[in-house]
Amino acid sequence: MFEKLYVKVMQLARQPQALNYLAVLSFLESFVLPFPPPDVMLAPMSVARPERAMRFASVTLIASVIGGMTGYMIGAFLFDQVQPFVVEWGYQQKFDVVMNWFEIWGFWAVLIAGFSPVPYKLFTLSAGVLSLAIIPFLVASLIGRGLRFFLLAWCLAKFGPAIESKLIQYIERIGWAIVIILLVFIVTYYL
Repeated sequence: MFEKLYVKVMQLARQPQALNYLAVLSFLESFVLPFPPPDVMLAPMSVARPERAMRFASVTLIASVIGGMTGYMIGAFLFDQVQPFVVEWGYQQKFDVVMNWFEIWGFWAVLIAGFSPVPYKLFTLSAGVLSLAIIPFLVASLIGRGLRFFLLAWCLAKFGPAIESKLIQYIERIGWAIVIILLVFIVTYYL
């Protein structure tokens, strides 16, 4: 299944409208619950067209942060209508964990979520529900998402297919290792 999806995405990556598809995916992924992360399209596009990888990462970042703002607004003003979907799609427990993280870490929770494999959409909704200050939310989103997308695009553009299979194989471990490092840094900073 994933091999067929990968082949299809590689075909899309070479089409003139690929950038539009990437932007729409990046936007929607930031607040629509059952949506895959934009990495699934950014990675093969960066391999297929390494000379445009940084442009792809920029579009992904901008669309993702705009989507994050949309998620923030949904959380702030429409969460009562969205919450049944959070429960129905099995995200309630994760959402509760995210809400707890916000109460403890605030800005840092968004920054970590932007970079980690934890669904960013849960953080955008939670930030709105808890009325996190909008400027710190934007800054954390730009840093976290920017690091994630630019690092991925740069690695794949520079090392190409040789690193792609290893990166995909270990992406969960790499993401969680970075989250742990950031948490250790934050705890050390506050102690």
